[in-house]
Amino acid sequence: MNTSFRKTTQILAPAVHVPAAGYNLYPGQPIGADQIELGFAALAQKIAAHESVILDGMGGVMWSDFRNRLTVALAELGLKYEWLDINEALLSQPAVDQLIAPFLGGDDPVFGRRNPRPLRDFFAPEKLAELSRRATSRKRTILFGTGAALASRQGFLIYVDVPKNEIQFRSRSGTVTNLGASQPAAPKPMYKRFYFVDWPPLRKHQADLLPLLDLIVDSQRPDEPAFMGGADFRHGLAKAARSWFRVRPWFEPGPWGGQWMKQRFPGFAPETPNLAWSFELISPENGLAFASGNRLLEAAFDWLMFQDHRAVLGDFADRFGCEFPIRFDYLDTFGGGNLSVQCHPRPDYASRHFGEHFTQDETYYLTDCGADAEVYLGFQPGVDAKEFQQALEKSFHESGALDVERFVQKHAATKHGLYLIPNGTIHCSGKNNLVLEISATPYIFTFKMYDWMRLDLDGQPRPLNIERAMENLYFDRQGERIPREFISQPQLLAHGEGWELTHLPTHAEHFYDVHRFDFTMMVESHTAGSPHVLNVVAGPSVVLETPDTPPQRFAFAETFVVPAATGTYRLTSDTGQPVKVIKAFLKPMAPVISALPQAK
Repeated sequence: MNTSFRKTTQILAPAVHVPAAGYNLYPGQPIGADQIELGFAALAQKIAAHESVILDGMGGVMWSDFRNRLTVALAELGLKYEWLDINEALLSQPAVDQLIAPFLGGDDPVFGRRNPRPLRDFFAPEKLAELSRRATSRKRTILFGTGAALASRQGFLIYVDVPKNEIQFRSRSGTVTNLGASQPAAPKPMYKRFYFVDWPPLRKHQADLLPLLDLIVDSQRPDEPAFMGGADFRHGLAKAARSWFRVRPWFEPGPWGGQWMKQRFPGFAPETPNLAWSFELISPENGLAFASGNRLLEAAFDWLMFQDHRAVLGDFADRFGCEFPIRFDYLDTFGGGNLSVQCHPRPDYASRHFGEHFTQDETYYLTDCGADAEVYLGFQPGVDAKEFQQALEKSFHESGALDVERFVQKHAATKHGLYLIPNGTIHCSGKNNLVLEISATPYIFTFKMYDWMRLDLDGQPRPLNIERAMENLYFDRQGERIPREFISQPQLLAHGEGWELTHLPTHAEHFYDVHRFDFTMMVESHTAGSPHVLNVVAGPSVVLETPDTPPQRFAFAETFVVPAATGTYRLTSDTGQPVKVIKAFLKPMAPVISALPQAK
């Protein structure tokens, strides 16, 4: 297949996948035999029985290509449909620009504010009404495009999904546009607009449509869509929400990226220069794939929360709504470089400036590290805010090196150690670390102060955010307080024959906590009203057993989730070798979050 429609070295996810031993790049939730179909010919057969069809879908679907391929498949059945384009009802380009301007952050190259407007606001009501009239008054029509169901829901309703990583890869090749835009922009402004402007209303629109879907389509492979029935899709989501799930990870190179993951995880293109990030569980961007036999269909993680966020979040459903609050990702600096010197916003700042419901409180769990590896964390004793800002600005304006260690503490990296990074804390990983970042879900709000005088992979300087950082840094986080309060001190909670449960306490500001199981045979746990996010941080593999579902094996470095509704579960070392499994969960006294989006 021609892949000029996407710009990345990450291999396109397959429609048919047979997992091998070890880390699986393409995990799937088992849903039973014969529930996923492939190809436009099979899709045309499903459509053929219906005279009125609504093809709605995610922003980032290549609608022209999809329409052309489906038209050919329908013609082979002797069928011809009138296609009605929802884009005919879009507001004019100037009107769209005016609508979204408050959420784009002005000239800020990175940050904007969450768009609370519904998808309907991008369309002219009278034009939607006209399309509705045409769709319902004529025979054999296909009303298509992102937002099509706003004009009519009287017909066979199909939603065409595409993973958010593929949307970004397509935007880098200029294949797709933002919602309501007539032309593609540069990739970074497009991503900012995706995150702040496009995805919030599209997410709400998905929630509205989920109970009504007749088919869900995975369109990441333009010539081979995968699809399944809406009822089967909802059943699969409901089952995952009460047993276990593992999202499909995706990977990105970066200017400081390393070689650890590239060397240990199979399936990367040889031309991949490095891997800086693995999106193990970043709910706004990952997809959840279903497996029927060896066939895979991927859909946005959001669907799971819309289906049954209360089963997933348990006691915390009212606090977090349909937002999954915990994030796991890898930062790989083995053979790479230091991350930028950075901090994250305080909660009120994240709310006022970005419209976020909670902030980016992080930890670094070191799955692996080199003998010389270090972590930068906290200020040196006596650091003064004004002096530090002057040094940062001098470095920026004169393109000179910053004496980082004059201001920031450097700590020897400890394998399986946990470093605590609540908002406003200066930090970065040094080289030769594999960091499992255990964090609150927000993931783009990094205020870079110094980036070691290097360029991005596109040869351009990486934007710095010195002013924002200075508004959020806590300068009292310095001196002896750092190793005492910001490096977790393990506490043995319980033990038995062949197992231990260790508490790795997080900071008082973190709304999640961390435990680790060390065992050679088996351990049992209970969700106690919170989802458990787990990762095999040492040992070859474990087998998960939950009530009413077959055992599932997870390999070293894989992340998986046991929802709150699952209750009791068991982990077994299937090889009998020692294993370590990290578990993150929500603290009972997490602060109440209000005004979060709820499932319909």
